Amino acid sequence: MALAKSSITRGVGRLTDLIVTRGRGSYIETSCGSRILDFTTGIGVTNCGHSHPCIVEATQKQCSEIVHAQVNIAYHDKMLELTDILIPSLPKGLDTIFYGTTGAEAVENALKMARAYTGKHSTIVFRGGYHGRTFGTMGMTTSSRIYRQKFGPLLSGIHVAPFPYEYHGVSSDNAMEALEQLFKEVLHEDDVAAIVMEPVLGEGGYVPAPPDFLKRVKEFASKKGILLICDEVQTGFGRTGSLFSCDSDYFGKDVMPDILTMAKGIASGFPISAVATRREISNALEPGMLGGTYSGNAVACAAAIATQKVIADEKLVENSAKKGKKLVKNLRQIQSQTNGLIGDVRGIGCMIGVEFTDSAPMGIKQLLSQKCLDNGMFLLGCSTFDVMRFIPPLNVSDEDIDKGSEIFEKSVKMLAQ
Repeated sequence: MALAKSSITRGVGRLTDLIVTRGRGSYIETSCGSRILDFTTGIGVTNCGHSHPCIVEATQKQCSEIVHAQVNIAYHDKMLELTDILIPSLPKGLDTIFYGTTGAEAVENALKMARAYTGKHSTIVFRGGYHGRTFGTMGMTTSSRIYRQKFGPLLSGIHVAPFPYEYHGVSSDNAMEALEQLFKEVLHEDDVAAIVMEPVLGEGGYVPAPPDFLKRVKEFASKKGILLICDEVQTGFGRTGSLFSCDSDYFGKDVMPDILTMAKGIASGFPISAVATRREISNALEPGMLGGTYSGNAVACAAAIATQKVIADEKLVENSAKKGKKLVKNLRQIQSQTNGLIGDVRGIGCMIGVEFTDSAPMGIKQLLSQKCLDNGMFLLGCSTFDVMRFIPPLNVSDEDIDKGSEIFEKSVKMLAQ
């Protein structure tokens, strides 16, 4: 194993050198016999928990039928079945779907659609956003410089606007004023194809946009003939207490993105992504302009079908909202006992960020991740600020919410000594 570890490319960072061998529900098991509470869910992927029996059964069955049914050759039944399930659940007006493999691939294909439809080339993203690691998407990603370090020059035509990060003094009004100023100083609407936005910043700090902001951005974009792309790769499929964040009560349920990107929670760990849009937009594409060797893989589609069934049957959207409120309550109780060490607890559903103040020890994110692991829980940091992110499975139990909270509190107190 030591030789194999040393042969993995150095450019891949990881939380630990432990070897994972098994996952069940909210827990991961390792080759050394450890059983670890997983509050990372593969970075927001295993929303139904690890190895949910319904999803395991569906994928095992599909492997005995056909594994690879290539989309540029023919349709396959599982892709069509998945499409029939997804279309009615999408935000109003989105009625066509393209299937890819990864979230970054979904974002790049969304940009292709926007450019093809509008005939324009520039893109606006928001500070702190994460949209992928591919050559196109890393130019759109500003959550950390590590994703673009030494890889330039990057894709041209990407412009960055402030995200409304209220804990750091950027309100919805401030962000809108800056967006408007960008068009006075730099951009013309005749050049801008799309505004791409995460309704909740992911890697940038688990920061929900203020409730009014998404609607204001959509109205601003529509007036200028610019498409709004909602990147819901991480927020989709119940993570924020609604099936899609942009279509939630939090944002008023009246924001209709022109294009929506999906991945992560769609198929419980199987590699599939999707881009949904209006037929008017997708009709700007000619056959052959989109595709991919593994796009809409049959086994991944079977996993996605089973995942949607589990989400509906087990009421995981509602459970995400309920368990998220419990976790936030626990974390705010911990915050009140840390003598100003924790500055903010925020989030919607089971996508929660805890931000530390400047009084926290240097390197608090790495130290706390390791201390939590020592105490039996996977927990990740994010952002250029000192933020820890909580991403439990959506079917997490009350007992595991309390256990995770206790591990976090114990770990924080150990570091604060």
